[in-house]
Amino acid sequence: MHTHRCLAVLLLAALLPPVSLLAQDLVKDGDVVVYQDDRFYSSFPSVVLRSDGELIVAFRRAPERRFLGESGTNHTDPNSYLVLVRSKDNGKTWTTEPELIFAHPFGGSQDPCMTQLSDGTIVCSSYGWVLLRGDAAKNPALSATARSDGFVFIGGYLVRSTDGGQSWKGPIIPPPVPGRETLTVLKQPCPAYNRGPMWQGRDGTLNWAVAAEIPEGASRTDVHLMASADGGLTWKYRCPIAQDPKVTFNETALIETRAGALVAFLRTADFDDHTVVARSTDGGKSFGPWEDAGFQGHPHCATLLPDGRILLVYGYRHKPFGVRARVLDAECTNLKESKEIVLRDDGGSGDLGYPWVSAMADGRYLVVYYFNRDDGTRHIAGTVLSLGKGEK
Repeated sequence: MHTHRCLAVLLLAALLPPVSLLAQDLVKDGDVVVYQDDRFYSSFPSVVLRSDGELIVAFRRAPERRFLGESGTNHTDPNSYLVLVRSKDNGKTWTTEPELIFAHPFGGSQDPCMTQLSDGTIVCSSYGWVLLRGDAAKNPALSATARSDGFVFIGGYLVRSTDGGQSWKGPIIPPPVPGRETLTVLKQPCPAYNRGPMWQGRDGTLNWAVAAEIPEGASRTDVHLMASADGGLTWKYRCPIAQDPKVTFNETALIETRAGALVAFLRTADFDDHTVVARSTDGGKSFGPWEDAGFQGHPHCATLLPDGRILLVYGYRHKPFGVRARVLDAECTNLKESKEIVLRDDGGSGDLGYPWVSAMADGRYLVVYYFNRDDGTRHIAGTVLSLGKGEK
């Protein structure tokens, strides 16, 4: 038992009847609304299953600027905070008033990515942007710092909870990727960051795929592995995961296969939105060459099925907009041949997705994501999946 997903798999295995899962297909049981409030733009969720069966969904919440009379809402906001809601009935109902995880004192936060460790600790990574006004926004000393719509990037941080998300400690500031020590507006080397699930290995090491800006003004990122031996309190650099002179890599999900391979599913740019995969067979000391998975979509989250196969979910920002999934074999060797399963194709625009998947206490799976209908206010939704009997 090494992550919240492994804990959930063991629980699921105990609940399911003793039939061969190789003769079963994924069945969509329905969609749910996790959180929706037309005053707030809610996005980028993650979900964990607690040992008592409670589900916790974290997400980024910011004002819906169109509600306030502005022309639009985007992904940077000085009032974007990390919050969570809970369900004690396998996702049927959720708490209505979100609990605060963290509000950054200098700017808005993005993408709360929760990973539950073998001892029940929840580690949540995020990153932030600071809004600069007036002359500060033109400061030449910040010319090398990433910017977006008047915001300046401040890098990543983590918070931890040992009581099921009732309280959080931090922020923990991770070190930068070596050789990528561009100073942020806070006058510190840009801390490691990324969006995507970490993975706690069999030896207890917490693995994190982080993005880093390629130097010399390339405006591109590659992805590297950081590791923690103390549950996310301190971090050390391990190795590159994926680098290329033309292709950009960023948001990355990790999972460990039954045979012990550490597999990374990476979002790309300049590669027709194709998913790519990189894998390590030496415990994260090195990764082999990345490979084209042969399908479009981003970003990703993966979980283990009880028979060792891997359920992969990802956003789909091409018409018809929505969320998709695949069931991969135990070592992720059937990427191009695996069947694509459409979970949602009724999205109102490409601003949706970022799914995260977890087993539930009743033996089914919950995929959470952010969604919009007719380009309306973004909300947190979910799709419930079960393993139905397929053809033998």
